[in-house]
Amino acid sequence: MADTRVERDSMGEMVVPANAYYGAQTARAVENFPISGLRFPRSFIAALGTIKGACARVNAALGLLDRRLADAIVRAAAEVAEGKLDGEFVVDVFQTGSGTSTNMNANEVIANRALELLGARRGDKAVVHPNDHVNMGQSTNDVFPTAIHVAAYGEITRALLPALEELAAAFEERARAFADVVKAGRTHLQDAVPMTLG
Repeated sequence: MADTRVERDSMGEMVVPANAYYGAQTARAVENFPISGLRFPRSFIAALGTIKGACARVNAALGLLDRRLADAIVRAAAEVAEGKLDGEFVVDVFQTGSGTSTNMNANEVIANRALELLGARRGDKAVVHPNDHVNMGQSTNDVFPTAIHVAAYGEITRALLPALEELAAAFEERARAFADVVKAGRTHLQDAVPMTLG
């Protein structure tokens, strides 16, 4: 088996690793924007997968997307949301435009994984196309900010709020522990009325 495959898009041909789920536009973005080496966080990639899966479901329900293709796209998008394909998201966080390269990275990964699920070969855009099928009815200018909001909501509920609750409990415990310690209050760089440390 060859180590690489040739992917084609509207801008021409690109050589990509044979085992990669991403395609020509992602490879081109990696080549054009080697800026920081930083990648998008897990929560953002998960949000992209969730959005792409939801869009495929809606497009199928509207009769715009073949049910068989939609099911494969939904399964592939779920794998993205679950973190099974994180290594395929290789575009730098610093890129041109409104996140088009990252949106296309997601479209290509989901399309190629959907192809695999359908028993087709990666890169066969006649069966599942990254733009025409995975990105159907979507704009990067909608997908990207929505992914930011979904990721932020997830991080707030999973990480920030529990951490703040833990911090508040620690402050309450310290307030009780120092409730009887009296000290001088301070205001305008001067001593003020006595107060408790707790």
